Amino acid sequence: MKVSCTKENLIHGLQVVSHIASKNITLPVLNNVLLKAHDGALEVSATNLELAVITKIRGKVEEEGAFTVQAKLLTDFVSLLPDERVDFELQEQSIRVHAKNSQTIIKGTEASEFPLIPTVEKKYEYICLAADIRAGISQVAFAVSADESRPDINGALFSVHNKELTLVGTDSYRLAERKVPLQAAGGDHDVIVPSKTLYEVLRIMGDEQGDVVITVGENQMVFTFGSTTLISRTIEGRFPDYTQIIPKSHKTHVRASAAECAQAIRTASLFCKSGVNDVTLQFIPDKKELAISALNNQLGENTTVVHAKITGQNNDAVFNYRYLLDGLSAMNTEEVELTIEDRDSPGVIRPADGVSYIYVVMPIKQ
Repeated sequence: MKVSCTKENLIHGLQVVSHIASKNITLPVLNNVLLKAHDGALEVSATNLELAVITKIRGKVEEEGAFTVQAKLLTDFVSLLPDERVDFELQEQSIRVHAKNSQTIIKGTEASEFPLIPTVEKKYEYICLAADIRAGISQVAFAVSADESRPDINGALFSVHNKELTLVGTDSYRLAERKVPLQAAGGDHDVIVPSKTLYEVLRIMGDEQGDVVITVGENQMVFTFGSTTLISRTIEGRFPDYTQIIPKSHKTHVRASAAECAQAIRTASLFCKSGVNDVTLQFIPDKKELAISALNNQLGENTTVVHAKITGQNNDAVFNYRYLLDGLSAMNTEEVELTIEDRDSPGVIRPADGVSYIYVVMPIKQ
């Protein structure tokens, strides 16, 4: 293997994949990245056996070949090199690196020791804009359950129907649903995507523009964007029928400033009961007021009034303030709409700008 590339391209590729390579005592080769020079490019990949990331780096390939080296060592080393060309050459069990005023030998492991990254046989494929899938994932991933005893909700539902992708995350205390339009779709289906995969897609995608191709196979799926491919296992099983917990009616409707509501909730949260995280929302249509309060017998109490457009009946409910803040911060809009049936029913928060996103939060029953 003999290849040359710029430091800028190389460090970007290493930063994309090296996050996947983790400290693994039982299988040390998983701490490595695989460098593969072929087809006129340098391919860099890493895997933890649940996820794999492959990215292609532009460069000049003089001799094809493959080798693996420690991900952290190589990334840290390359980051210290001058911003010029970097030359790699495989010599026996090491890579010789040439850079300005520097020659280095980095020991590694034969490519044959690196786990085989599977090729996913396509069952379904769909295409969406990077901006849409980025917004969709970021608006549901935080609601996914971390409870390993419930694997069916340890990931987000990706449900394709009529050229529309619906993403859903829930931990049984709150639920987030976002609909994303598709540029193309190859059949209706459902799949559960692990939480770690969601965050890795967001991390790697960054501000990527253009199209994202999502391929679904047997127990695996692939995200392809730019020169990068992410392959992930999917979660077996069936996602719960979440639609039954989304209220179909309401008695009170509120439209208010998201920032003002969030500020009032943060203030009240200082006085909520320890371990309960309870804040009370009172809806007063006649005064067009949303009163947000908390009471702690040891600390004191607080009530903040947010002026809002309120229709329907007087109402009140108690919610976990953390869940409310999570939902409000995910709205990405100046105003939000909140609807509620009664104090024992879930509250529903939507962005007021009409984006296809809803956030459902269960009340704390007194």
